[in-house]
Amino acid sequence: MRGGEAIIESLKNMGVKTIFGYPGGQTIPFYDMLYDSDMEHILVRHEQCAAHAADGYARASGKVGVCLATSGPGATNLVTGIATAYMDSSPIVAITGQVPTHLIGNDAFQEADIVGITMPITKHSFQPKDPDLIPSMVKSSFEIASSGRPGPVLIDVPKEVQEGELTKFDDSVISTPGYNPTIKGNIRQIKKARDLIKQAKRPVILAGAGVIISNACCELKKLSQTINAPVMTSLLGKGAVDETDDLSLGMLGMHGRKVSNDYINESDLLIAVGIRFSDRTTGRLDSFVPDTKVIHIDIDPAEIGKNVDVDLPIVGDAKNVLASLNKTLENHEVSTDVKSWADMIKHKKQELLPRVTYDDVPLKPQTVIKEISEVLTPESILTTDVGQNQMWAAHFYDTQKPRKFISSGGLGTMGFGFPSAIGAKVACPEDPVVSINGDGGFLMVCQELATVHDYDLPVIAVVLENRTLGMVYQWQTLLYNSRHSQTEFQDSPDFVKLAESFKVDAVRITKPGETKEALASAIKDNEPILLDIVIDSEEALPMLPPGAGINEMIGEYKLEKDVI
Repeated sequence: MRGGEAIIESLKNMGVKTIFGYPGGQTIPFYDMLYDSDMEHILVRHEQCAAHAADGYARASGKVGVCLATSGPGATNLVTGIATAYMDSSPIVAITGQVPTHLIGNDAFQEADIVGITMPITKHSFQPKDPDLIPSMVKSSFEIASSGRPGPVLIDVPKEVQEGELTKFDDSVISTPGYNPTIKGNIRQIKKARDLIKQAKRPVILAGAGVIISNACCELKKLSQTINAPVMTSLLGKGAVDETDDLSLGMLGMHGRKVSNDYINESDLLIAVGIRFSDRTTGRLDSFVPDTKVIHIDIDPAEIGKNVDVDLPIVGDAKNVLASLNKTLENHEVSTDVKSWADMIKHKKQELLPRVTYDDVPLKPQTVIKEISEVLTPESILTTDVGQNQMWAAHFYDTQKPRKFISSGGLGTMGFGFPSAIGAKVACPEDPVVSINGDGGFLMVCQELATVHDYDLPVIAVVLENRTLGMVYQWQTLLYNSRHSQTEFQDSPDFVKLAESFKVDAVRITKPGETKEALASAIKDNEPILLDIVIDSEEALPMLPPGAGINEMIGEYKLEKDVI
């Protein structure tokens, strides 16, 4: 067995059926061996999209996604996707080719120190100098990527190592003495959390992506119901609770739901689970829950106390900690004060839900998202790009199940939405997959229309076309006296003709009701399609300006009386 064959065999042993990649000079040996393999390879049209597709696969499935690129520019094109996965704790393994060992450090053709470049944005990196090391390094990469706080791992394989013969196939996990994540929470801390909960009169729960990653949604729901505490989420926590549930308050933060932003500072106990308290969630830190006791549950001890002062830290896997906490709360009786608090918030939630009408032209983006909501089922997967399109979707689309809302949170990567939808569709072929994109972000990755056509992947690409870089345009309107510097497209391609040039069907939508009709038809046809939806460029979400407190929003919610 040669090194490249060992990579393929090791991936199979880890349950991998599909990899996303793009070949080049230093991966020719591997691709030659792949030619005789039954491993599915999806040829993307840009390496960055391979990383995003692997990321989307990982988030939709809960398994490790795999991407592949050659050395030098191929490897560096993966960097943005690797950083995106790192910021959002998504488990991917990125395999790169490298120049032969004797040329490393010589500035050889297409050489780049990808191990050094990605050191701050990976959990770990491997560079085997001997083919015998490949099986154990692949297995260890999967162990590291998926355990503890998940994240990306890099394997950089020199060309002659891909070609070299193994003397043995040893896939024992490499010892990592410094890596020993805490899984179970300290029982004394958990009992202290129980006591704080029993004393609280106005408890709320804030759920982050860690709840979804650890498959702790059932435990979170049980805790919420047991103590009668409303639940709000971060952007990436969407789906941790059913957002149609009475106790769900939706997203908190810069573009969050008004009811969440208004009432988090009124609570006397905040139970934060699997969240890192990013600036987009908290607003100005010195005014975030100043008079509230905070319980912070997270598997990464580095996140506890990093941004928000914590009264009670609990380090451990969210599923294990919540299960233990629920056990200590058996026979818990909800006080009258807590019942009154929860009832008041439920009532306010109905008052403060944003409402939309269905008769505006140009189309309002919230109208479009509501029409999409009426067609998609709870099993459908919605991916988003970054910008206004992302926030319209997060704000107006109620996610009912985990792993059904996929978006770039920490890095805010334009171009993420469409390729991540490709990965999600490969992971969950039976689920409808819809990608919401702005016209700016979509133009960064539109070449992947060729990928969905070639592999007959029925991804539905929605382009919200307002001919602006919507989020920056909105900031310039609200904060810079409408000085729209380089955020208006003088001209844009005809997205329908663009899609058709890739042999992908497309429809242009300009009127209320057309989105719903076209989307239903696309799901029924089960073929890739692009929906070019022309929207109002002046429509803006309320937002917290940088440096504002959590309830210092500018802009107004539309409280029409028609349809929620």
